[in-house]
Amino acid sequence: MEALEEAELCFPQLNTSCRRTMRPQLKTTIISCLLSSSITLLTVVLNLLVIISISHFRQLHTTTNLLLLSLAVADFLVGLLLMPFLLLHNQSCWILGDIMCVVHYFLSFLIISVSVGNMVLISVDRYIAICDPMFYSTKVTLKTVQLCVCLCWIFSAVHSTWILWDVFEQPSRYNSCYGECVVIITFAENVVDLVVTCFGPIVVIILLYLRVFVVAVSQARAMRSHIVTITLQRSETVKAKRSEIKAARTLGIVVAVFLLCSCPYYFLTLAAENNLEGTSFALIEVWLLYFNSCLNPVIYVFFYPWFRKAIKHITTLQILQPGSRDTSLL
Repeated sequence: MEALEEAELCFPQLNTSCRRTMRPQLKTTIISCLLSSSITLLTVVLNLLVIISISHFRQLHTTTNLLLLSLAVADFLVGLLLMPFLLLHNQSCWILGDIMCVVHYFLSFLIISVSVGNMVLISVDRYIAICDPMFYSTKVTLKTVQLCVCLCWIFSAVHSTWILWDVFEQPSRYNSCYGECVVIITFAENVVDLVVTCFGPIVVIILLYLRVFVVAVSQARAMRSHIVTITLQRSETVKAKRSEIKAARTLGIVVAVFLLCSCPYYFLTLAAENNLEGTSFALIEVWLLYFNSCLNPVIYVFFYPWFRKAIKHITTLQILQPGSRDTSLL
């Protein structure tokens, strides 16, 4: 009997050890691990291809692609750091210690906040490109986008540090036993986090894309009827660009998929208590949120010919040839 009880402990040699939760059947565990590992590997590889493509080829050094690069870096970190942590958390016993538990939650808050911020920046970029194309090249420059991306990462780091300040001071303060990884945030912190990383950005994204959709539809109708000029409030005429509308459609799909994957997680956070412990239902919602990082590059494959060409150059090692940075992909 004592041997059975020791087997149920995460650390049998410690009396203060947490107990293991009831494990699923071996077949279910193997299938779950294989599926999770496959998604993790696919997320890392695909986003690494996006990072290499945009970083290597000069023709892809555009303002919009810089936002996609920042998003790809965040998605890459999800696959490289967060998904493996989540696999460990699925085992109900946290074996990496209190410091790594805090690091896990900090990275989770940081990367999710960065992803949300990138989605907002992408929406603003498409809004200006479609609704104010005459001034797009002057308003949206590489330096401006670089500054916005840096501020997004800095703000996310500050926000995540503020949310987890208590556990930074005392990493194990919310653990009831050894081998547990639990973080509890206050009601005020939870409200601020939901407003900053959920409701606020979602409202901004939806409003901007509604406006983009209305303008894009009117421009598409104008092009189909051979009317290529649209009179703006300043009585200036501009030509509707098919490429900008197509980019808005593709990035709109990226934003829509992100909202579909993230909303269940935020609804769960809103409905549940302020305990961020990994329950089985919560883990499913978190996996859905992380799975969005795997879907983004898949969307690029289907909608961006330049990405397919870049993958071909990378996989065939043509990028190692002299002058490959100037290869035409568009």
